[in-house]
Amino acid sequence: MSCALGPCPLGPDGGRGAFAARKAPDPLSVTPPSPARPPQDRSAALSAYPILALTMLLWGGNVVAGKSAVGEVSPQVLTCLRWALACLVLVLPARAGLRAEWGTLKAHWRYVLLMGACGYTLYASLFYAAGLYTTGINIALFQGSIPVLVILINYAVHRVAVSRAQAIGVVVTLAGAVVAATHGDWRVLTQFGFNRGDLLMLGACLLYAGYAVALGARPKVSGLTFFSAMALAAFLTSLPPLAAEWWLGHTVWPTPRGWLIVAFVALGPTLAAQLGFMRGVELIGPNRAGLFVNLVPIFGAGLAVLFLGEPFRWNDALALGLVLGGIAIAERLGRRR
Repeated sequence: MSCALGPCPLGPDGGRGAFAARKAPDPLSVTPPSPARPPQDRSAALSAYPILALTMLLWGGNVVAGKSAVGEVSPQVLTCLRWALACLVLVLPARAGLRAEWGTLKAHWRYVLLMGACGYTLYASLFYAAGLYTTGINIALFQGSIPVLVILINYAVHRVAVSRAQAIGVVVTLAGAVVAATHGDWRVLTQFGFNRGDLLMLGACLLYAGYAVALGARPKVSGLTFFSAMALAAFLTSLPPLAAEWWLGHTVWPTPRGWLIVAFVALGPTLAAQLGFMRGVELIGPNRAGLFVNLVPIFGAGLAVLFLGEPFRWNDALALGLVLGGIAIAERLGRRR
């Protein structure tokens, strides 16, 4: 649709400073490595890469699901049901952790509520609403700005420096996102213009970038406990937009196919992907993890080829190469200092 509460101290690398030691390891909460130990940093990166790649693949699937949902389930019904189902799935596995760490969560309820509302509910609501007013190309272009926004916010809030290689990597991955969004036709950019949907999408990207940066200071409870609390916050904060959609007469309750879409979105992009992104941020920090977001339009295009019958063109291969190349530049050259 994680960590014992109190802010986790940020290291000079933007969220990869060492956390306080724990009595038992948490499978969903990995202690970030210290910058002074490069071998462990490399090990964390090797663990983060497949997690983040799978996360972006699931989010790419969410793009296809969103296209398939038109006429099958309305946007706010989908947003609300995805978090309702996620909460139901989390009841049993998260129950013990929620009981044990409820006091800590309660002490930081404002942080949890804001993270769930801004990073999950409001982002999805603005994302779906933007699609009513602007083109898919504009939405994809704005999604490509998220890694840049993460770096800018991280610098403004935490003064996290960005190396030259990382900056080059961001530009290259952004170029890949632009190629994916324009389908290799640069003339599309000459027709680019701002409208209400673009402003909504910009707001959505700012919210998610802020969420990604704020994950570096998440409370020190277990990953499953923290995510469960945010899922509940997302469900509660999705009710007012749902009520507004119903009042406006735009509600479409799921068809049989719509329920399949809801189930996939709840279990894949919502549960598995959000947990994966949280862990990726813990392992390598928000700046580096944010670069992988530009894989979303690439995977979305690939899945559209497989499931929607759209053709695979040269520009799709070029976009994939640019995004992967940009990540490699930022990761390999950016770490050689």
